[in-house]
Amino acid sequence: MTTALGIDIGGTGIKGARVDLTSGELVSERVKYATPEGGHPGDILSVVAQILDDLGGTSSDHTGICFPAVVTHGITRSAANVSADWIDFPARDMFARSLDRDIHFVNDADAAGVAEARYGAAQGVRGLVIMLTLGTGIGSAFLMDGTLVPNSEIGHLELLGTDIEKRASNAARERDGLSFPEWAAILTQYLTHVEKIFSPELFIIGGGISKESQDFFPLIDIATPLKAAELLNNAGIVGAAYLAGNSLLD
Repeated sequence: MTTALGIDIGGTGIKGARVDLTSGELVSERVKYATPEGGHPGDILSVVAQILDDLGGTSSDHTGICFPAVVTHGITRSAANVSADWIDFPARDMFARSLDRDIHFVNDADAAGVAEARYGAAQGVRGLVIMLTLGTGIGSAFLMDGTLVPNSEIGHLELLGTDIEKRASNAARERDGLSFPEWAAILTQYLTHVEKIFSPELFIIGGGISKESQDFFPLIDIATPLKAAELLNNAGIVGAAYLAGNSLLD
């Protein structure tokens, strides 16, 4: 069995596990800690180091880390729901040096999208698939014939007078006390707008709230098919691990 470690850093929690790269299944416990207040790089590094220790990881393990930011060449170019210290920060190099291992660093929604294309709801789907993770913010991943087009960031489209994630994320639903019908009306406006621009073949909705898809999917009125992420809230872990270790499968 070929495995790799996946770490998913979010605005409220950091979680990780060991992943079987053939099946996409977790083959360890899923370890989770709260994201340190402020979300500064050094503090988050300490939590990631603790998770790797809990998982019994070694420097020889292929390790993928996904993070809520635009990531190019291992550098985080933005900072959503974490410290502004991450902007133009050499994240991959800092983690690799501090953790004494090779690191694959990737946007969190991109990792989730790759996981769904490899193991989940987007397997075998031709054309454009758009994955949206509804959590603290809204992450997005574009997959064209199963191939990732990174750093799409359409959670930051300006719609309804603001960045749409401030109205349509799961955190916004909780903050504003929205019922599922009220939230679904906002999601319908958002997804209809995205449909008009990109004409996707499929939307996949991820994040923890995807476990409750039966409560709000029927209320969303769009033309494009809508599926819940099959890997649910483990998709980021699985995708990060796969991207770190996929060279072993080629």
